[in-house]
Amino acid sequence: MTVTRRTFHKSILVAAAALSLGGLSSQVIGATAEDLNRDAAEALQALYKTNPTAETISKKAKEILVFPKIIKAGLVFGGSYGEGVLMKGAKIAGYYNSVSASWGWQAGAESYGYVVFLMTDKAVKYLDQSKGWEIGVGPTVVAVNEGVAKNLSSTTLRDDAYAFIFDQQGLMASLSIEGTKISRIKR
Repeated sequence: MTVTRRTFHKSILVAAAALSLGGLSSQVIGATAEDLNRDAAEALQALYKTNPTAETISKKAKEILVFPKIIKAGLVFGGSYGEGVLMKGAKIAGYYNSVSASWGWQAGAESYGYVVFLMTDKAVKYLDQSKGWEIGVGPTVVAVNEGVAKNLSSTTLRDDAYAFIFDQQGLMASLSIEGTKISRIKR
């Protein structure tokens, strides 16, 4: 059986993407519950300082998912991973991971954080009862950028959840949380 040059190159690219993500994700996976709690609280405060709309939304949110550090890497095939905290008021309500896989025109690595404000009982219930919430399926999640943020206030909030991406570092051609799966983990 002969292996074609194209198959060989694809295998090399898959291996390179897996190795780059695996090497970077060890920084994220090793966090203890205490480290994760502290990092999530610091990330949330940093978001509030840079984006006052996020703080306004937090006051109306039923629960808040905070992923302080997501590592994303790819070379044609890629993925991302990070762990986060679900907060209900000032209390920790659970721990979750955020995982995504992708393929296509991509190369590079980056880290970022994101926060999802769960605004409705429907969103909270879906997260609690699902075996994993895939962003883009289930309750409506609005990714908030500067343009969207300018039009949001406590009286215009109508969607199930609002997501803010922050603290981007590194080089990656694109960034999206669409297709990300969020699942409960034990800590």
